[in-house]
Amino acid sequence: MKLAIIYYSKTGQTKEMAEFIARGMKKADSEARIFSVDEPIDTEYVNDCSGIVFGTPTYMATSHWRISQWLMTESGNFSLAGKLGGGFATAHYAQGGSDSAILSMLGMLLVKGMLVYSGGSAFGKPFIHHGPVALDAVGDHYEKSKEMFELFGQRFAEKALELFE
Repeated sequence: MKLAIIYYSKTGQTKEMAEFIARGMKKADSEARIFSVDEPIDTEYVNDCSGIVFGTPTYMATSHWRISQWLMTESGNFSLAGKLGGGFATAHYAQGGSDSAILSMLGMLLVKGMLVYSGGSAFGKPFIHHGPVALDAVGDHYEKSKEMFELFGQRFAEKALELFE
């Protein structure tokens, strides 16, 4: 099963969390590749994927303009319809808008015809409703979030396998 993570990262934290999601996907015996929107993305690989997770830093309580721009314009070169889609965010503070950042991306995924993934509470703790969030200015939340991001990747891959294998 091929899966992808497409993200924008300004400081490197969103990229790091993408790497933890990829680790989780690989635990579920899936191939996972990571792509930055600021570098060439392998169109053939992404088109062959069954699922894609999108990542963003939170900026002004929404997704960063660069990932939004990619989803609105550049993603037209990719076949996204019918694939499983998900989102994640990094932020400074819990009230910084990370949930709305994820939701802004998920709305665009729905418009693109993607099936939106949410683990919700169905899989138990940790509950990951809209997508995982890592906060860098809240104690050791950022470091502790790495395990949750990996688990999200594993759960996402397991759902993709269930739906498309």
